Amino acid sequence: MSQETTEKKPGLRKTRVGIVVSAKMDKTIVVEVMRRVPHPRFKKIIKRSTKFCAHDEKSEAAEGDKVEITECRPISKKKCWQLTKVLTH
Repeated sequence: MSQETTEKKPGLRKTRVGIVVSAKMDKTIVVEVMRRVPHPRFKKIIKRSTKFCAHDEKSEAAEGDKVEITECRPISKKKCWQLTKVLTH
């Protein structure tokens, strides 16, 4: 029997890039992610936005920053994303 190293690899986690809309909460930011999708009937490209609550441990992101967030385990009721890095200030 061969000895295999049993390393836990996290599953494929989603990443999103968006703009910080609110940084008023403690260790939490609200990130708005814009995506371009075709209209179901008319096929014109339209913008859709989604807001995500993300965990920001060091409170390094400010309003208006472009950030990258990654999916993680649920931290609270609405917070299951984590700040990966701040792209632009």
